[in-house]
Amino acid sequence: MTGMFVAPAIPCNKACMSFTPTRRTLLSAAAAFPLLSTARILRAAEPDLAGLADITGAARPITPAERTARIARAQALMKANNIGAIFVEPGSSQTYFTGVRWSRSERLTAAVIPVEGKALIVTPFFEEPSVRETLGIPAEVRVWQEDEDPLALIAGYLKERKLAAHTIGIEETVRFFAVDGLKRLLPDARLVSANPVVRGCRMIKTPAEIALMQVATNVTVAAYRWLHPRVEKGMTGSEIGALMSAATRKLGGEPEFSMALVGEASAYPHGSHEVHRVGEGQMVLMDCGCTVQGYQSDVSRTWVHGTATAEQRRVWDHVAEGQRVALAAARIGAPAGSIDDAVRARYERWGYGPRYRLPGLSHRTGHGIGMDGHEPINLVHGEATPLAAGMCFSNEPGIYLPGKFGVRLEDCFHMTDAGPKWFSEPPASLDQPV
Repeated sequence: MTGMFVAPAIPCNKACMSFTPTRRTLLSAAAAFPLLSTARILRAAEPDLAGLADITGAARPITPAERTARIARAQALMKANNIGAIFVEPGSSQTYFTGVRWSRSERLTAAVIPVEGKALIVTPFFEEPSVRETLGIPAEVRVWQEDEDPLALIAGYLKERKLAAHTIGIEETVRFFAVDGLKRLLPDARLVSANPVVRGCRMIKTPAEIALMQVATNVTVAAYRWLHPRVEKGMTGSEIGALMSAATRKLGGEPEFSMALVGEASAYPHGSHEVHRVGEGQMVLMDCGCTVQGYQSDVSRTWVHGTATAEQRRVWDHVAEGQRVALAAARIGAPAGSIDDAVRARYERWGYGPRYRLPGLSHRTGHGIGMDGHEPINLVHGEATPLAAGMCFSNEPGIYLPGKFGVRLEDCFHMTDAGPKWFSEPPASLDQPV
């Protein structure tokens, strides 16, 4: 055991024995005992948290039939791109196609999806029962012992399928040692990117996927509504984030991130290492998301604690307009980068930028979202991929003023044949920020 914190003894009398702490007095104590502050904040919030209930009961997991349809779609894309098989390591893409929820280690577990027939799962012998627990498609499972090479199993499988001299697609996050091993064992194979197949499937969400993303978004929005009136003077970003995560769990989501940036820290999109506390007139910028049945939400809200200045109101209103500009530019067939261009053109007319310069919008307007919080493709200058029904994106054209504050409003949308549709409606105004 190392680094255990022991609080100093505090003299007490009858008066202090009858003392009942409030959130505000706990914040004062937090300044003296920062290592205990988050735990105390959460304990103080327990009665309020008890009033929250799980709202994810209607969420339906992805069915075996849908996963089977994904395999069929992948195989059609393999044929169209002259790819004989794709190789996928554990992660969101492996879960997407096979259902297997597994983590990466030095012991390889992998999936191979051939252009025809059932998929292959390769895993250590002693892990097979656990891997089968989440396997969601008909598949062949081959195991390897500790003194064997799992890549030799994969090479043997591809030789049996007469694919050893074919083109093999490698999912973009596969590690080098696996790719290098396949090259060594299959010298006649041509290894290429599996993006035309994997992205071709995953970028277009089905109604079942969109429904899960909607539930995740509902959780995040409900957590914000619970949290906002409970943010008090003296709180740190980490304390606010801890409350948000606690509310998210009570509502049925699994928190992915609960970032709260206070004051000047809000001027930097991912914050600062300095500790800032909520004070009168300070910006509070939050960026939060959760997972429900493997699908994510991503929602940002910004407000002023106390009375806002004219400058704060003006920048908030500009960001709100930026979101509207982005949504108006999101049309079926439009290049994804044109959304970013439209927002940046409006901001430059107001004197921000130009381009990615500050003060202004220093990051892309949005990113793809689904099983991962950030997925291809992005709403960024130069991205030529045309928008299509089923694509899902964040819409977050923040404005940042270094040394002062930043504003980010973020709501996700999905493309339909009739145009974009929000997962969460943007806030009405700075005075009604959630």
